[in-house]
Amino acid sequence: MRTLLASLTPNERQALHETFIVCAHAHQEPPLHANNGGPWTTWLMLGGRGAGKTRAGAEWVHSQAMGAKPYAEQRSLHIALVGETAHDAREVMIEGPSGILSQAPRFERPTWTSTRRRLEWPNGAVATAFSADDPEQLRGPQFDAAWCDELAKWRTPDETFDNLQFGLRLGPHPRQLITTTPKPITLIKRLVADPRTAVTRASTHSNAANLSPAFIEAVIGRYAGTRLGRQEIDGEIIEDRPDALWTRAVIEACRVDAAPSLARIVIGVDPPGSARPGSDACGIVAAGITEEGAVYVLEDASAQGLQPDVWASRAVALYRRLEADAIVAEVNMGGDMVSAVLKQVDASVPVKSVHARRGKWLRAEPVAAMYAQGKVKHVGQPMPLLEDEMCDFGSGGLSGGRSPDRLDALVWAVTELTKRGQWDGPRIRSLGDDRPWFVPYWAERIR
Repeated sequence: MRTLLASLTPNERQALHETFIVCAHAHQEPPLHANNGGPWTTWLMLGGRGAGKTRAGAEWVHSQAMGAKPYAEQRSLHIALVGETAHDAREVMIEGPSGILSQAPRFERPTWTSTRRRLEWPNGAVATAFSADDPEQLRGPQFDAAWCDELAKWRTPDETFDNLQFGLRLGPHPRQLITTTPKPITLIKRLVADPRTAVTRASTHSNAANLSPAFIEAVIGRYAGTRLGRQEIDGEIIEDRPDALWTRAVIEACRVDAAPSLARIVIGVDPPGSARPGSDACGIVAAGITEEGAVYVLEDASAQGLQPDVWASRAVALYRRLEADAIVAEVNMGGDMVSAVLKQVDASVPVKSVHARRGKWLRAEPVAAMYAQGKVKHVGQPMPLLEDEMCDFGSGGLSGGRSPDRLDALVWAVTELTKRGQWDGPRIRSLGDDRPWFVPYWAERIR
């Protein structure tokens, strides 16, 4: 690379510096095909905050105006720029640090006339700015290209987008780029499923080299894995299933940084029926209970495709690390084999076998009610795979038809901890007040 750069003239080096596609991330490169394998009409770029969406949009629009490959097949003379508001269109898409005026090469830079909301290139191409707050602005004008920014935040997304589609009628193949941090709105989901759409995705991490280290440390460190973080950082479409027992809001409300002193800890295990690739996961979830009866979910150590001795070792290792009191394992699938495998790893581990006599929904419903009442907390960092199962578990199971293995392990652990009249032996866990844990525990139960 050094040899190549040294061989270039100053003008050539400047031209290379101003050629965006040379340094573009994979999600900023133009897609080859739509969902149906043919040419795309809509390029939907879903990305987290700071993933480089605005820069990609500005480069794409400038390339359309200049007819420059690889972003443009032909020159577009009439381009629509649609922002959330008129202020956003001007301050972000046009005049912002990653906007069109900042990124266009000096000798090709368009002229901005704010009173007419127009960008005019030296070659005659024109881009007009519109506000999604005023869908009627898009009635009448016609275009051969359009850039829509932060569509998921538009106040009237459907009406504005529909009016734009009627105006995309110039040239042999009108196209539009949509750059947005996703939200589970109907329009976004419809565009993702559209066969003429090409979807690229990116997280904030993909552009971390161009972002402030303080931002990476403070914001990403704080929100990574949470519902808000998965949406705003990872660019995922996060939504609740209408008939699910849990909602994202309920889970976020029950999150705590650390657990208090726990009177008892158990490891819930839902063994898989097979270790083949693509088979069910082995659910392994740790939870504990305080002397007052509050439950804290400590860790999801579930994994997929494990042989029996491997998942058993994994469960026992978690038992030892957390100094748990017992392993609670469902034996419907493996019978005595489940307990035997765990005992082979460590014969001293107390294993309680449980049988599923009721359906998964009926077993999970009382646990979900405890979450709604604030009686169950999730400790520390988010557990996204477990929490995804919880928010996707409805009366018919998971939407994809898979087995809710992580959820089952959670339900077994919480159910064991909150059963009335339970007693698993004389083990004492000190709570710092010189009383064995079972004194206040049983006093509360008797009361």
